[in-house]
Amino acid sequence: MTTLSFYVNTKSSGAKFRDASVTQKKGTGGAPTLIDVARLAGVSVITASRAIRNKGPMSVATRARVMRAVAETGYTPNPIAASLVSSASKLIGVIVPSLANMVFVNVLSGINSAVLPEGYATIFAVTEYDPHEELRLVESMLAWRPAALVLTGVEHVPETVSRIRSSGVRCIELMDLTDDPIDIVIGFSHWKAGYQSAQFLLQKVYRRLGYVGHDLQRDRRSAKRYEGFVQGLRDGGTGLAAQEIGSEPSSVRSGRLSMMRLVVDAPGLDAVYFSNDDMAIGGIFHAYRAGISIPQDIAVMGFNDLDIGQELPRRLTTIRTHRTRIGYEAGIAALALASGSTVEKVHDVGFDLVEGETA
Repeated sequence: MTTLSFYVNTKSSGAKFRDASVTQKKGTGGAPTLIDVARLAGVSVITASRAIRNKGPMSVATRARVMRAVAETGYTPNPIAASLVSSASKLIGVIVPSLANMVFVNVLSGINSAVLPEGYATIFAVTEYDPHEELRLVESMLAWRPAALVLTGVEHVPETVSRIRSSGVRCIELMDLTDDPIDIVIGFSHWKAGYQSAQFLLQKVYRRLGYVGHDLQRDRRSAKRYEGFVQGLRDGGTGLAAQEIGSEPSSVRSGRLSMMRLVVDAPGLDAVYFSNDDMAIGGIFHAYRAGISIPQDIAVMGFNDLDIGQELPRRLTTIRTHRTRIGYEAGIAALALASGSTVEKVHDVGFDLVEGETA
């Protein structure tokens, strides 16, 4: 059994977070959930929720089937979720992959700055880059009938897309681009960010380049940057001299350890491109410990432009992503969709290359 925590941000009480935990059955055992009821009754989660609350048009037979499923599973409605449903038209559901660094905190801040003044609340959950967890969270949030749903990225399991489209709830995808969004997409091209990073380092006359990153299977946006970086090197007449790709999440520690292994396995590197700033900072920390001079011995480049990277003794060279702006525009789009207004389908906010002092 796993407990999923949803955090509701409201305008009251200084917009503090309240925790509403929803216990969800995983495999056998555990408390029954609304999803279990819906599956047993052969209806959608939204229909099951409406039947239990006796809300909305529904045949007598359908409601009876749902109530039989309630009795058979022993499901007990969550009173917190029920109270949220009563104000569902003022909820914006947000699902992010991680809160390990400030990237998605900035996105959430941007969304809140747009929707809270209009009397809406955000409810958010974290997937830890698990697409099947995203599906479970989407199903749970849809049962609360949010005014709009905000997802991170454009890669989802097919069931997630079909659930959202059949629900009638409008969806905004963030931090990436696609020509075929579920509804609306607001972000930038990670492939182009990686490509331009490679071109920048080559223009600085670095020729023996390495890469440090984390799990490319789980984090598809990092994978796109990696692919763009490799292609940028190829177009510049070279290739990766070495790479260190770990299985653990992106962090300062993983960046430090990866840099330590990389410089031992591939001596003589000119520069190292990191998948994220936190890993780049870890790589710089190893360089300080090992007596490696940056950028004289090895240049370092990151991605995201985290504040801490610009407070280092040498400012980090990186790509600035407009995370707070993306969140704000997502909030504005959610409000527009909730009001029935037309919103631009694909919005590319771009990115900026920040030439610091590490490359």
